[in-house]
Amino acid sequence: MLLEFLHNLSHSLFKPLLLFFYAGFLIPLFRVKFEFPKPVYQGLTIYLLLAIGWHGGKELAMLPISSLGQALGLCAVGFVTNTIIGLVAYKVLRTTTRLRQIDAATVAGYYGSDSAGTFVTAMGMLTAAHVAYAPYMPVLLAVMEIPGCIVALAIVSRMRTQGMDIAGNMPGEAGYIGQKTQGAAAIGVSVLDEEPVVWKETENDAERKTDSQIVGSARRHIAQGGHGDDSWNSEDAAQAMLDRFEDEELEAKLSLESDRPSHAPGHRSKHKSGSWIQAELLHEVFFNPGIYLLFTGIAIGFISRLQGEKVTLADDALFDNLFQGILCLFLLEMGMTAASKLKDIGVAGWQFAAFGLIAPNVFALTGIGVLHAFSTFLGQPFETGSYVLFAVLCGAASYIALPAVQRMAIPEASPTLPLAASLGLTFSYNVTIGIPLYLMIAEKVTTAWPIGSVT
Repeated sequence: MLLEFLHNLSHSLFKPLLLFFYAGFLIPLFRVKFEFPKPVYQGLTIYLLLAIGWHGGKELAMLPISSLGQALGLCAVGFVTNTIIGLVAYKVLRTTTRLRQIDAATVAGYYGSDSAGTFVTAMGMLTAAHVAYAPYMPVLLAVMEIPGCIVALAIVSRMRTQGMDIAGNMPGEAGYIGQKTQGAAAIGVSVLDEEPVVWKETENDAERKTDSQIVGSARRHIAQGGHGDDSWNSEDAAQAMLDRFEDEELEAKLSLESDRPSHAPGHRSKHKSGSWIQAELLHEVFFNPGIYLLFTGIAIGFISRLQGEKVTLADDALFDNLFQGILCLFLLEMGMTAASKLKDIGVAGWQFAAFGLIAPNVFALTGIGVLHAFSTFLGQPFETGSYVLFAVLCGAASYIALPAVQRMAIPEASPTLPLAASLGLTFSYNVTIGIPLYLMIAEKVTTAWPIGSVT
């Protein structure tokens, strides 16, 4: 079994998809002066989401009615599975790491969701290996993105009723300043149980300055060895603000937003008191750009294919034939982003790093077990590729929907830690080792406990 895995891994590691990822990963490490333009990255993401939906919608149009019921049932199972995964992730993070409660809740939300990048990589690898999967799996990608958002929002909403202060600290956590403390204490708050670093100006004064003015002030302060601007109480405070600004820029790019919010770094969106069940927030959860583009592609592909194969033939040249090449460029940029986030892992400790590498295996194997149990319940087999994709949907972590929801509803949480775990560790692990491993396990499970025969 080990030799088989190593054989499959060696073949997977040197496919063009992963070679592009490695090339991107080395760019920050070698300090190559290259930056992937934000509009290009977002254009690639938009294409991939629409292409996934387009392909899935076409295949859905050719399914018999009986298979549609199976698809809806699996969507419900996937939604529940990722909800449980999010809750379990929160409990594990609270028990094994030294994260603040709000950061543990946010990271858990990322893991209770899924990853479009990992999913499209898995699809690309399965297609290259000629491994079949159910055509409705892209629908699950959209549905299983939502549970993590709900888990994070529900946990943080409960924390707000239990005394969380404006900096996101809970009673008993270092740096807790109480709910009624005002001023600039929420600016530049440390992501772990440490004393916050703040800018000396008041919160209102900070909001009256533009982003460029604040960034310029911080850079001058750092460049002059901590003596450039009296607005900062230390060089570390200025650097912390710059790091947070960069993290928010990355969040905006990954979540397909046109620009970051126009306010002082560290403030981000203001959370409105009361229940998290608000129209604006629910709209962000269920109609964020990623989910909307996926469902748009599915709907257009489905409706067009119902009119006949000739109707979609011309568009297939874009959405099907170019898919692999566009995915290679996407993975080049994802490699760069993943490598740039590795430096943030050490801040949270080795336990957090271990979680980012162990969690995808545990959650992916859970997904394989759940899908096989569902298959046994139905008495209908699933394709091997469906097991792999469902494992990926359970074992990956979000980076498109969750950043936007976090910025809007959980501004107190660290923007660094969730992306460090989801991109720096889990994404990198899944696309290199995880997917070949899940494929081997899926083959073993379906061979050892067969359920009829796949038609």
